Amino acid sequence: MIEPLAHKMRPQNLDEIVGQKHLVGPDGIIRKCLIQKRFFSSIFYGPPGSGKTSLAKIIAKELNKAYRQFNAVTGSKKDLDAIFFEAKLNPGLILLLDEVHRLNKDKQDLLLPYIEEGQIILIGATTANPYHSINAAIRSRLQLFELKALSKEDIQIIIERALFSPRGLNNEFHMDEKTIAYLADLSGGDLRYALNTLELLAIASADKHIDNALLAKVVPKANQKIDKDSDFYYNLLSALQKSIRGSDPNAALYYLAILAESDDLKSIIRRLLVIAYEDIGLANPALVSRTYNACMAADLVGFPEAIIPLGLQVIDLCLSPKSKSAIDATFKAKEIAQKQVYDMPQYLKFNQSSLSEEERYDYSRYDLFHKIQYLPDELKDLDLFYFNNNPYESKLKEIYDKLRKIKRQSPAKLKRPT
Repeated sequence: MIEPLAHKMRPQNLDEIVGQKHLVGPDGIIRKCLIQKRFFSSIFYGPPGSGKTSLAKIIAKELNKAYRQFNAVTGSKKDLDAIFFEAKLNPGLILLLDEVHRLNKDKQDLLLPYIEEGQIILIGATTANPYHSINAAIRSRLQLFELKALSKEDIQIIIERALFSPRGLNNEFHMDEKTIAYLADLSGGDLRYALNTLELLAIASADKHIDNALLAKVVPKANQKIDKDSDFYYNLLSALQKSIRGSDPNAALYYLAILAESDDLKSIIRRLLVIAYEDIGLANPALVSRTYNACMAADLVGFPEAIIPLGLQVIDLCLSPKSKSAIDATFKAKEIAQKQVYDMPQYLKFNQSSLSEEERYDYSRYDLFHKIQYLPDELKDLDLFYFNNNPYESKLKEIYDKLRKIKRQSPAKLKRPT
């Protein structure tokens, strides 16, 4: 069997690891643990190709411990039982658990006593955020270590190492610095992708020379780290909203273009609608409607054409005046309601049979509707609103200020002759 280049170039010890200095550098916590020949059940989380599995295997090697691999998606209970049996005979067995966030509750319950008693040292690997995706019961028994995406410079170092190493391409291929940098750029921080692409380029090269032209032919576009369960994906959605809020259409279109590669139109539409109501709001209500129409058009045509109405609307949202006055008022009301619910005035209730005719809400008295007190007595002077200085809200403020000057009362008091 021919081993892939990415497998052959796995680091063999801590010193061969490129990046992750916060964990394996001179002051890194994992290096310090291994110096003392101790390690604890942990979860390694980070983007694809950041070295989670490689680091786990080095830890097993440094501790001189046997290890077994198990995939939470494809592994069976029978496989897990075999690992438990071995752990009883060989306490401290290291279990490398891929896709740990997908481990179902039954398997988690089976693992817990072995982890607590130290019969198994679990090292889970995941691209998902463990604070959101891992069951609290198992998370509380594990240490969490974040592996960061490798930088372009880190990727370049490893590509060069693979070109010259006897374990790699053994100096048989020529690749100049510009092409190495280009490949590192295209890899998007994913080392495995970079090495797999390098191996493909070596196969495609007719004269042992790898240049930009060959790279562009083999890899037409950059590696997209779009995993809908990953932090990177939610960071993209967050960056899109913050760019629109900050009125930067260039940044917003850039993040939209990356998100479009995920084909997750539903999430993009949901985020744009939230942005329209949350960040634009009363500053430009007509734009809220336009955003809804653009999102419905995008949903109707689907990708790849959906990016056309979405792009137009992102620009419109970016360049519009912004206001959070509506959402701030809404959340203030929500906060009050969550603390205590006061009883409403009797004349607002559906059944008013216990009230006299004078005390009842009179559906025919349009002249009184704006003078009636609608809030409970305890909150009758509540003022949730501030208004931003834009044309539409300025008009609303004039109306609101006039209404605030009216002393609201019960229908009975309003119906009495003055």
